[in-house]
Amino acid sequence: MGTGTVVLVVLAVLGVGAVVGVLARAGRREAEAEKARLKEQGRVQALRSLESIWAMSPLEFEEYIAELCRRDGCTGVLRVGAANDLGADVTGRLPDGRKLVVQCKRYAKHRTVGSPDLQKFNGTARSEHGADVPLFVASCKFTKQARAFAARHGLVLVDVDLLGFWNSGTVLTALLDLDIGRSGTNRKLAPDN
Repeated sequence: MGTGTVVLVVLAVLGVGAVVGVLARAGRREAEAEKARLKEQGRVQALRSLESIWAMSPLEFEEYIAELCRRDGCTGVLRVGAANDLGADVTGRLPDGRKLVVQCKRYAKHRTVGSPDLQKFNGTARSEHGADVPLFVASCKFTKQARAFAARHGLVLVDVDLLGFWNSGTVLTALLDLDIGRSGTNRKLAPDN
């Protein structure tokens, strides 16, 4: 092989390498753009989903929460809410076997859940229903006093923000360890006009 041929082969290899490098960078940019697009699509879809949650009846909301529990591996999940339910709307067992008792409040997004609702639930969740994990799920915010009460009494709160994450695929067991007493906000969301 002559020097000219070697030079041509080297140039061809360098040319192919450059083309591959350009294509790889373009592919990475496309992948990053697609990732950003999917993230934004997920955010918009979660917001739309929350709009559909606010449109549910209280009974539909309870069934929806029961379905999220089932999706996340809870067993024996039942929607038990009715008049005189003593604060239990959904019951079941977490994947680790602990008994879960859920109180559901499907309120308009501009409302808040106050301490009196949590006090009632706290009074029955463990004593009447044997809850290992008393969970209060609301489609709105909790007041500062409600969050403080929950923190003192070991109640798990899922407000509208955490509900959005749960609704978008975050598993329930990941939400159980969050301390809403020190995180989030208790400010009401503005009503739609």
